[in-house]
Amino acid sequence: MKIGVIGVGIMGSGIAQLSATAGHNVVVTDVSREFYEKAVISMNKSLDKLIEKKVVNQSKDKILSRISYSEDLKAFSDCNIVIEAVVENLKEKVAFFRKLEPIVSKDAILASNTSSISITSLASSLKDPTRFLGIHFFNPVALMNLIELIKGVKTSKEALEKAIEFSKSVGKEYVVVNDSPGFVTTRVIALLVNEGAFEYAEGLASKEDIDKALKLGGNFPMGPLTLGDLIGLDTVVNIMDVMYDSFKDPKFRAAPILRKMVEAGKLGRKTGEGFYKY
Repeated sequence: MKIGVIGVGIMGSGIAQLSATAGHNVVVTDVSREFYEKAVISMNKSLDKLIEKKVVNQSKDKILSRISYSEDLKAFSDCNIVIEAVVENLKEKVAFFRKLEPIVSKDAILASNTSSISITSLASSLKDPTRFLGIHFFNPVALMNLIELIKGVKTSKEALEKAIEFSKSVGKEYVVVNDSPGFVTTRVIALLVNEGAFEYAEGLASKEDIDKALKLGGNFPMGPLTLGDLIGLDTVVNIMDVMYDSFKDPKFRAAPILRKMVEAGKLGRKTGEGFYKY
């Protein structure tokens, strides 16, 4: 397969790296080449670790040679699947798909890596919504073993089957879910992080003890505040806002401390500081 990836941030570069490791040719794009150059540095570091741990048994150069960059969307014309991984904003995602749809072949699947936005809403901007679905990866893409495949109201059986074939080709387990803001995973994960933030703001316990309690008492691999830092606190707020706007349920109200931290630029690992310093 030839895979297209729109956006080469943490998730987009991870999807590109995974696809190339599985033997697929990959074309990527972003708003400038500078983002791609940063992504290449990140992929180099990631592959060094994976090769050292014997998770990957190919040469790094061979994997990276399968990835090319282009700011011209015509480079995506022969892709079998194009996966969008830009900022979690409906308008920005829709803008990309409207530009992309006339360029790709009629048989190509268009997909979003969104973690919360309605797949049906995104698909409604397309002339052919039947070939659109969600292909939701988890961070870090190379190590997390799940892909969540989300069907929009009009997603065709053929599009879903091709997405399943792709999931298998990159060595991931998959689950198929119907469209709903937050889907199965994000709806629970974001609530966990948000509630941990409320507990911390209330002074219920130290951040270290909140995380320790969930790790040891709930057998989670990491606590909610560490998880929030990993996801990105701005992303958590965006997800909570999407779900609050969709369900009008106060349980999805973002913790005020998260908004303050985002305003202060404390977004988590990607900025070097969130609940913890990195």
